[in-house]
Amino acid sequence: MLAAVYYNNSDIRLKEVPKPKIGSGEILVKVLASGICGTDVLEWYRIMKAPRILGHEIAGEITESKSEGFKVGQRVFVSHHVACGECKYCREGNHTACDTLHKGNYDPGGYSEFIRVPKMNVDKGTYLLPDNISFEEGTMIEPLACAVRAQRLIDIKNSHIVLILGSGVSGLLNIQLAKLKGAQVIATDVNDYKLDMARRFGADQALKADSDINIKADRIIICTGALKAVEQAFECIDKKGIILFFAIPSKNVEIPIVDFWRNEITATSSYGAASYDLEESLKLINDAKINIKDMITHKLPLTKIQEGFKIAAAAKESLKVVLIP
Repeated sequence: MLAAVYYNNSDIRLKEVPKPKIGSGEILVKVLASGICGTDVLEWYRIMKAPRILGHEIAGEITESKSEGFKVGQRVFVSHHVACGECKYCREGNHTACDTLHKGNYDPGGYSEFIRVPKMNVDKGTYLLPDNISFEEGTMIEPLACAVRAQRLIDIKNSHIVLILGSGVSGLLNIQLAKLKGAQVIATDVNDYKLDMARRFGADQALKADSDINIKADRIIICTGALKAVEQAFECIDKKGIILFFAIPSKNVEIPIVDFWRNEITATSSYGAASYDLEESLKLINDAKINIKDMITHKLPLTKIQEGFKIAAAAKESLKVVLIP
């Protein structure tokens, strides 16, 4: 089968690799759509484990099954990471801190024609895709679930002013979710196209990130790796406010410690999604509460993955890039 092996952002090699063989309790899924995640083009982060076959936002059809719970022909979304549900982190509701979550994955990766889904992922991370959700839209379940978890952690209320720094895919998902909660949402970006998208997807205001932003926000979600955004977050956070790192910069950051202490500011982070976040995400998409379809701006065959990475990394007039193996 065909797979794309990542070496760096400008060196992704198409190779023939063996189709995985499944064991007891496992399924083989034909990948029919695979999204390019913003973390996949985060070269400083991904290159540490190169070469490898990336891709973790997939939807497809089961072609082989040795699981009692699933059968050939079913349309599915598969989560690449699943928590054990038994460790101290899981028992306390902190599933994304589970060591098992960081060890499991599907084989060999979503940028391939087929994946073997291990039994644990079958049992705890495979979901039937409703007929009204396309395979392309199915790739957005995991990204939306990450935003669902992030906003659950910081408890956004309808009385809040929410400032979202960065209006790419993650920013737009967070804009839509915060609006669902009734919050007033202000978004920023340096790119005029992204600002237009922020308005289109519900932001009450969309401001140039490099302008003076005189706002005091109750919640700030950082959806860009720009160091300037971190500085801006601490300038704009209100007393007792929460800053959430949804995206992170490539370097360590400084915290204005006196303001942090005196104003009782909270700085926290969110990584990944738990099973109930995925379930909520799937329901939001199925109920058409979140506009996913219009966020998919590019669809390319797997053979054009290098072009897809170039589009996603440039992040100019594009949002979600989906590969169709």
